[in-house]
Amino acid sequence: MALEIFHALPEADVDVLDLSRLASEYGRHIHPCKACFSTAPALCHWPCSCYPNYSLGQTQDWMSDIYPMWVAAHGIMIVTPVNWYQASSPLKLMMDRLVCADGGNPDPTRTYGKDAARAKEIELAGWDYPRHLAGRLFSVVVHGDVEGAENVRRSISDRLCFMHLCPAGPTAELDRYIGYWKPYATSHEELDADTAIQEEVRNAARTLLEGVQKNLAGQFAAAGERLTQPRQK
Repeated sequence: MALEIFHALPEADVDVLDLSRLASEYGRHIHPCKACFSTAPALCHWPCSCYPNYSLGQTQDWMSDIYPMWVAAHGIMIVTPVNWYQASSPLKLMMDRLVCADGGNPDPTRTYGKDAARAKEIELAGWDYPRHLAGRLFSVVVHGDVEGAENVRRSISDRLCFMHLCPAGPTAELDRYIGYWKPYATSHEELDADTAIQEEVRNAARTLLEGVQKNLAGQFAAAGERLTQPRQK
């Protein structure tokens, strides 16, 4: 439904990242974050350099393709169901691996690879926490059937805002229940019948698209975006 809106604009270039492919394609992986940032931000390289690790058989890391997609994007729309009060596990894997975009070190030679002591020295000498994805606009759509849609939408939005991405507008963020406490077997019928949520999703896409167009034209202004934060972390 969102793609209908994006594709209606000839100059819109849209890439779809279907994270469900992790469960359906042989050898496709998003390896877990090793939390290098918790030792020192300079130890967390941008983009992540923890993989591949051939000695442990940790290869074919999909993030090597996903990082360039985030860098190239002017706007990001995340659509996810609720899985046990949380975002789906593939989405969580990706978001965890995006920690390096929020203050990560773009020059691994400064830490001689993964020298933790050197990384700590660099942080204590003054780290500028570069936000590598700052300024991009986003939309978030979360759907559930019983519980958790509001919290998942907030957690995703809060994470993106902390990375200095910017919500495209109030109608770009949406959490809704489809077939609330109804049988799973008829959930597709419930979605087909709920024309309101269908239009709300289209509106979220329209809002993101409008925001990106204005941003590229220099007409989109987020209040306070030029202020210096007294604390980065």
